[in-house]
Amino acid sequence: MAVRVTWLGHAAVQIDTSAHSILIDPFLTDNPAAKVSADDVSADFIIISHGHGDHVGDALKIAQRCNATIISNYEIAEWCGKNGAPNVHPQHIGGAFHHPFGTLKLTIAHHGSMLPDGSYGGNPCGVLLSVEGKKIYDACDTGLFYDMKLIGEAGIDLALLPIGDNFTMGPEDALRAVQLVKPRRVVPIHYNTWPLIAQDPHAWAEQVRAQTESEPVVLEPGQSIDV
Repeated sequence: MAVRVTWLGHAAVQIDTSAHSILIDPFLTDNPAAKVSADDVSADFIIISHGHGDHVGDALKIAQRCNATIISNYEIAEWCGKNGAPNVHPQHIGGAFHHPFGTLKLTIAHHGSMLPDGSYGGNPCGVLLSVEGKKIYDACDTGLFYDMKLIGEAGIDLALLPIGDNFTMGPEDALRAVQLVKPRRVVPIHYNTWPLIAQDPHAWAEQVRAQTESEPVVLEPGQSIDV
């Protein structure tokens, strides 16, 4: 079975392997781009990249219903545990761990991380997954940084990159990120949720085709790609 990656809208992503389901940043309630509700999804593991409300989202609610394990940096994992998460696993930037679904390493991300109640959310992170022989890099909320080149040296089958601008990389920097990471395929995320981050993903995809060897794949919320 291929590893299936579904964009749920904004930065919410679901990854289904042959045996496990993983959610990243499951912001569904109050997400105007989402086509499913928090009650419609299930997960064995939930990865939270940083503490902002549009990324923590429905993680606690889904974890409680599904008895899922929340994986995040130490500060967010501790906060989730204190706020009712049934299982948590703390990691930190640069650290890898072999979970039942595969290996997860947290990477650099240049962003903020305050939690919804104002608590300190530690350092934001990106996500590098090795699952069933495939490597997936979700840059999560970040600006451009040159160490993306080092991440790409691992050989990335699929990259998920924000293009919305204002809070994250915009289209120009996201194009440069593709040139650094050199993924086999790339999916734009974190755009068009609100007017402030409105972008034309198809115009961006044309630039990716013209200036890189990566294959851009523009998904609508709810659509999937097999890796």
